[in-house]
Amino acid sequence: MAEKKLQKTKPPQMYQVVMLNDDYTPMEFVVVVIQEFFNKDRETATQIMLKIHLDGKGICGVYSRDVAATKVQQVQEAARQAGHPLQCLSEPVE
Repeated sequence: MAEKKLQKTKPPQMYQVVMLNDDYTPMEFVVVVIQEFFNKDRETATQIMLKIHLDGKGICGVYSRDVAATKVQQVQEAARQAGHPLQCLSEPVE
């Protein structure tokens, strides 16, 4: 009987959801969006918002590709409905 070769499976590629700073979206809106879509408490959401504000971008969370894509869509839809130019993207985690 042939021995089955154990295949090493790589864990799936993870993606980080990154929010970009702009000069128009209110800080409070960003905090609420982070709380709502990334399940962060107010203090953590505020820290992420400040990082976005100061560094030009901030990581809101790390997810599988599909989940990250969904989060990006949710954030952009919420921003669009509120009339804000907030940008959000997902990128592979190095």
